[in-house]
Amino acid sequence: MRLGRGRQDPQAVSAARTGLPAPPVWMRWLPVLYVAGLLVLEPMTPVDWPVSFVLVALPLVAAFAHGPAVVAATTVFAIVFEGVLAGTPCCAGRAVGYLWDRHYVASYVCTALVGALGTVLAAHRTHRERTLADVRFVADIAQRVLLKPVPHRIGGLRLDSLYLSADAEARIGGDLYEAVPTAYGVRLLIGDVRGKGLPAVETAAALLGAFREAAHDEPDLPALADRVETSMSRRATQLGGSELAERFVTAVFAEIPPGGNVVRVVNCGHPPPVLIRPGEVRELDRGRSAPPLNLGMLVGDTYTVDEYDFGPGDQLLLYTDGITETRDPAGTFYPLLQRLRSWGPLPPRELLENLHDDLRAYSHNRLTDDTAALSVYLLADEPSRAAPPPADAGRSGEPG
Repeated sequence: MRLGRGRQDPQAVSAARTGLPAPPVWMRWLPVLYVAGLLVLEPMTPVDWPVSFVLVALPLVAAFAHGPAVVAATTVFAIVFEGVLAGTPCCAGRAVGYLWDRHYVASYVCTALVGALGTVLAAHRTHRERTLADVRFVADIAQRVLLKPVPHRIGGLRLDSLYLSADAEARIGGDLYEAVPTAYGVRLLIGDVRGKGLPAVETAAALLGAFREAAHDEPDLPALADRVETSMSRRATQLGGSELAERFVTAVFAEIPPGGNVVRVVNCGHPPPVLIRPGEVRELDRGRSAPPLNLGMLVGDTYTVDEYDFGPGDQLLLYTDGITETRDPAGTFYPLLQRLRSWGPLPPRELLENLHDDLRAYSHNRLTDDTAALSVYLLADEPSRAAPPPADAGRSGEPG
């Protein structure tokens, strides 16, 4: 899901096309500001304080945001400018002949050496940034494969999704979501894999694969959850190792049947969904949650289906605990229900855009956990239809 629109910085667009992240504007203009500051300071200092010597650092200032060619050109400019300042009586306070004073010659040499070092550093930084851009591109592709965009419309339902990774460089984590149109209705999944990194991504991929297949075959939600758990347990056994007991997933399975104004929920140790309708925002929780997936077989628990009214104009929000565990600088948890009540009913896209912006602002842009959300809205006077479209029909947009 793409959040936010507006005019883009031309250099940022160019950088995106070449695969390199664009540095901040202030950093790109820092060498110019550095020289401007020197010109302001030069006439304000005594003549025996050769401020022009600070130009030695100019190539390194340029190396923060520019490539090796720009740094090399900046080095030449710095040396020439040092000579101009040294040979101009009103600036140096000396005769033109002092242009080749040994102190100034030493400054030229030092600037050249620092410039060579800055050029090497800029080349190394550019290489690292290009490598990082390649890694992030691969991560984006992996996210598109793992978390396919949900259809924006299935029968009488409007849907949208949101995904935020706590690791800005990884772009992908262990939170997951899916919406599948089947003969039994639209089936939804939201989940949170224990752990981080590649093991979490691998577990999420296995879970999503099992759900996408079983959603079309199993006649009810308990059977669907049981089949997914069986698949997860088999996968964990094959992997073996000390992480076997750690490969579990909290999840919510939901189903909106065709022509029926109800939503059925099976909760496996996950934060309960939220029902949003005019004048009401509440959690769908009757205290009958099953253990997380891959742990149910250890305790022998069964899955319980909770059924709730879900009429035209109602909206279901499924989310991971990265939302409710987001903290402000004082350590206070994010008040999800309070925020939803203050916004009132919104279409799925606007709701998730508000949620995205509010989470960033509430945490001062310091999210500490992956976050996923799935919003489903039942259009008025148009019941949810279950006839499933082709596998890729209706999928558009981007993952959240």
